[in-house]
Amino acid sequence: MKKLFLLDAMAMIYRAHFAFSKNPRINSKGMNTGAVLGFTNSLVEVLQKENPTHIGIAFDTAEPTFRHIEYKEYKANREEQPEDITNAIPYIYKMVEAFKIPALVLPGYEADDIIGTIAKRAAREGFDEVYMMTIDKDYAQLVEDKIFLYKPSYMGNGIDIWDVNKVLEKFDIERVDQVIDFLGMQGDAVDNIPGIPGVGPKTAVKFLKAYGSVEGLLENTDKLKGKQKEKVEASRDQALLSKKLATINIEVPIDFSEENLKYESFDKDKVKALFEELEFRTLTRRLFKEDAPAGATKKKTKRSPKVAANQMGLFGDGTPADDSQATAPATSLANIGNTVHHYYAIDTPGKRTELIAHLKQQDEFCFDTETTSLVAQDAELVGIAFATYAGEAYYVPTPADQKEAQAIVDEFKEVFEDESIGKIAQNLKYDWVVLKNYGIEPKGKFFDTMLAHYLLQPDMRHNMDVLAKSYLNYEPVEITSLIGKKGKKQGSMRDVELDKITEYAGEDADITLQLKEIFDAQIKAQDLRHPAPEDGGEKVTLEKLLDEVETPLIEVLATVETNGVRLDSESLAKLSKELAKEVVVLEEKIYKIAGEQFNIASPKQLGEILFGKLQLDPKAKKTKSGQYATGEEILVKLADKNEIVQHILDFRGLQKLKNTYVDALPELVNKKTGLIHTSYNQAVAATGRLSSTNPNLQNIPIRTAQGREVRRAFIPRSDEFVLLAADYSQIELRIMAEFSQDATMIKAFQNGEDIHATTASKIYKVPLDQVDSDMRRKAKTANFGIIYGISAHGLSERLNIPRKEAGEIIKAYFEEFPAVKQYMDDMINKAREQEYVETILGRRRYLRNINSRNAVERGNAERNAINAPIQGSAADMIKIAMIRLHEFLKKEHLKSKMILQVHDELVFDAHKDELGILKPAIVDLMKNALSSINRTMQVPMEVEVGEGTTWLEAH
Repeated sequence: MKKLFLLDAMAMIYRAHFAFSKNPRINSKGMNTGAVLGFTNSLVEVLQKENPTHIGIAFDTAEPTFRHIEYKEYKANREEQPEDITNAIPYIYKMVEAFKIPALVLPGYEADDIIGTIAKRAAREGFDEVYMMTIDKDYAQLVEDKIFLYKPSYMGNGIDIWDVNKVLEKFDIERVDQVIDFLGMQGDAVDNIPGIPGVGPKTAVKFLKAYGSVEGLLENTDKLKGKQKEKVEASRDQALLSKKLATINIEVPIDFSEENLKYESFDKDKVKALFEELEFRTLTRRLFKEDAPAGATKKKTKRSPKVAANQMGLFGDGTPADDSQATAPATSLANIGNTVHHYYAIDTPGKRTELIAHLKQQDEFCFDTETTSLVAQDAELVGIAFATYAGEAYYVPTPADQKEAQAIVDEFKEVFEDESIGKIAQNLKYDWVVLKNYGIEPKGKFFDTMLAHYLLQPDMRHNMDVLAKSYLNYEPVEITSLIGKKGKKQGSMRDVELDKITEYAGEDADITLQLKEIFDAQIKAQDLRHPAPEDGGEKVTLEKLLDEVETPLIEVLATVETNGVRLDSESLAKLSKELAKEVVVLEEKIYKIAGEQFNIASPKQLGEILFGKLQLDPKAKKTKSGQYATGEEILVKLADKNEIVQHILDFRGLQKLKNTYVDALPELVNKKTGLIHTSYNQAVAATGRLSSTNPNLQNIPIRTAQGREVRRAFIPRSDEFVLLAADYSQIELRIMAEFSQDATMIKAFQNGEDIHATTASKIYKVPLDQVDSDMRRKAKTANFGIIYGISAHGLSERLNIPRKEAGEIIKAYFEEFPAVKQYMDDMINKAREQEYVETILGRRRYLRNINSRNAVERGNAERNAINAPIQGSAADMIKIAMIRLHEFLKKEHLKSKMILQVHDELVFDAHKDELGILKPAIVDLMKNALSSINRTMQVPMEVEVGEGTTWLEAH
């Protein structure tokens, strides 16, 4: 059976690029590899799952095609190709060559013409199945008995294969060739094919059912009426041209060679070298399974007499220990099976004594805990690994009996709490919390490799496996090889044999130690290149940011997490019942307006009601799966068209609130402590902001009354406490005023004026006492929108006002606050020069697309150039405040505890007897956070503090 796959390269490349656009795949060399990765993933998937006997990949060329000659405006309105795609294409050509697949290219012809010609030839010359792999629906015109449109899986949707019947069904037509007429009538905004004005998909289908083709329509215009008749008759030539432009040429003068298209295998060496250069680790494992180290055979070699373990006398007979070196097949990555290493189980009292003595002699050591749970509060220690030299590590197992485990851990308390010895770890906060639960508070100079890399490359991933592959060319042992894949059947580290867990844990500590040396050197090297401030002030450095902000914050966040917060589960149960009743009421209202019952949670059924039955938007778009798009951003724009839309939005909001928080929060109460212990993430948001999980406190809705009720369930830990909520007032606006040095804004903040009223007074040119609530509302939206680089279109949507009015507001804003406009322009220009921006403390946000020729990518980068320094500086400020407040609470030995951080707000369980000392300290330390590290600001920071028996009352 002969099975041919023809791939549309550019369609796949663009799809891959934009699939990764929100989470770019940046390798250690700074290259965005998303387009190449996505393309290669799809190619490998086809080769492995479809087993084609023949395959070819068609590329477009830069030369004008016959369509450009026929119609100069063809594709004229397309954005410039993103630079990341331009950079990816040479690698994709190399990849195609390495896979030994012919690249089908012919100057003056597009990929669809090449694919169409070869597909038709192949079907005529004996191929059983021909698949055109693309996401472009235009190819549907080529489908016939042996030729299929193959739409690859995308964003969770499976593969979609169109045969003749499916094409007819999708387009609602009678013959496949009518696809061309459909496209000619409707036109194509992407390719700038004009079509017939006023004709969309439904009208095109209607015309085809009545007249069969574009020509048939033009011959029967006398049967049309009114403006439709005028438009069709006036567009006669345009309609015929559009059909011609939409027609795929199947007579391209390209050689058809069955032998050249035959697929046998890929060039392993070339593919492996490319994967290594691009750092495609997962693909390497997937494609080269036979090279994975397994059952490594060990051979004995003499080890160096200088290794620490021998010096410690762990091997009492004085003989050198054996090296472990595998003879497994070589791979492009080093691993535990082919790398010399010395990992020892420290499983006797005597060996522990020797290890502790060794650790005491070190300036620093790396450690890693092995536990029974990813949730630090619930985790029991299984063991601790230590490393002091690259290639060598020691693993101390702890038994399941907690008294015995505690006794072993206590032996190490002295070295962990020795402030003269530095501590190195990956995600040190987790280890800190685990050890704290065993009565140990690690002290000394900390170095967290995860946080160091976060500062160096904020947009990359920071887990140890990725870092090891990217910086050490080393692939660590996967935990799933020890305890199985995630799920109910996954085992526990407690059940892993000692020799295996010694290798695994020792490797973690060893690799982390090696990463520390790399990141420490990179931070220092970057700081050397950092320009000194023009005003002669103190130089900001990543090292200071790491040492004075991110690292001290580890203990603060660990303490906040351990402190926990009490939850009133009964009030949430009551709220859940109330929300359930409101949901039922909304359902009934929605069904009544719709005239029938349907699944409101089903986008497909909802779309048919809103756009099929109720016709709320004649131009409603369908998703790639063929159903109407019903996302929130679409429904919000239609809220004034029919009251059913607002009911649906309310229904969704209540369902999400109920499922995500009201019903879920009680399940997260820790059984041992009776408290909620959220987990704070320092290395997630590229802006420097903290995020939280289990639960995600940042997203608790506060704009609706029901959403605010969730905060009522957070209560003091006992009757001796009340909740204090301290919130920075308009922190980002104040930082904008400081950065821009706008005299009007600075004066307003210094005088304690209402900044939104002041802004309204300026842009509407009325006295302050004549500013009404509507003016202030619009000014407030503009104030915060400007920080995020909002456009007139964006402002008009937020305020539900005409775009012209929104444009006038922005214009007036910049006229009244010229320094703000100057700041924005300066930041964009500076970002264009250096491709990054910085916060007040030197936290960098890299903007790789700031000079892109693609307007969408460039626009996003420009907005980040304006906002990242502001939002990041706000993040820096609240982190410093948290550190100072933590120090204050410890120094004063207060019973009060810091328990939550959400956006610009800190929440405390305040002991009633300590309110007098705590309140003023909170205000002072938050307002003057930057001055505590020698940063002065003209614009005063303001902090609002409230108290209550619930978080809602306090806020």
